Amino acid sequence: MVKIVWTKLSTEDLKEIFDYIAKDSTRYASITVNKIYNRAQDIIDNPYVGRIVPEINVNVIREVISGNYRIVYKIISEFQVDILRVYHSARLLKSDRLT
Repeated sequence: MVKIVWTKLSTEDLKEIFDYIAKDSTRYASITVNKIYNRAQDIIDNPYVGRIVPEINVNVIREVISGNYRIVYKIISEFQVDILRVYHSARLLKSDRLT
């Protein structure tokens, strides 16, 4: 079992996602962000559950999908995983934007 650490960038991503969706519906914005958060919890029991991010191709940088969002994370150790970013799948992911 690992500890999940949400980085500053990933929490900013969640806030931006919420704010964008909330322009139309705060209820749906809350539901979406909660789904993303809950999907990230799947990493706790098995950090290797996600696929290797194809654009990065590094074994410890992986992603799980929640709806239209890519939850990109890095396996720091057997005890910690850092959520690096939460990206909409339509956006281009560049390695320099992960830190």
